[in-house]
Amino acid sequence: MMDFYITAFVTIFLVIDPPGLLPLFISLTQGHESARRSIALRACLIAIFILAAFGFIGENLLDFIGIGMPAFRISGGLLLFLMAVEMLFNKRAQRREQQVEDDNHDDPSVFPLATPLIAGPGAMAAMILLISEMNGDISSTFVVIAAMVSVTAVTFLLFLTSGPVEKMLGPVGIKVITRLMGMLLAALSVQFVVDGLKGLGVIG
Repeated sequence: MMDFYITAFVTIFLVIDPPGLLPLFISLTQGHESARRSIALRACLIAIFILAAFGFIGENLLDFIGIGMPAFRISGGLLLFLMAVEMLFNKRAQRREQQVEDDNHDDPSVFPLATPLIAGPGAMAAMILLISEMNGDISSTFVVIAAMVSVTAVTFLLFLTSGPVEKMLGPVGIKVITRLMGMLLAALSVQFVVDGLKGLGVIG
């Protein structure tokens, strides 16, 4: 069982990529520095709930409502692309200036942090596939859930280091990172869409 836990942990870790999310977290929470801990905690808890739900009922739910994983990848990719455009062209900062001061506005904890960055189509698919490999064995299901919670905990701990990392980079460094992450997000979103189109058989 420990071997299966390690396999599940490594698989989910590689899909979520917690170190790769740290620069994104810093960029997405600019202007919310004092609330970063609560944003990180909320995002990780929501992601745990989503991934656990998909682990238990994801495949049956998607089949029931007639949504395939390819379509889910495409929709997640399109949403992520919109966020990437905002990061690339500094639209987020401009939008904040036009908003009334309200901490509930522009809260990135649900979107895009919890989903699709942490609990994205790849992570959801990984949960479904890992659990389905054990043919419904309940103990193995909880092993996969435990591995997912462990990876999310690592993600949360990395998010807590965002303050020192941001101070080290400075304002100019953060702007550069924000633009770079916007480009990477755009590429990642396109990859999600391409994978979804391949899954639908639209492209080879």
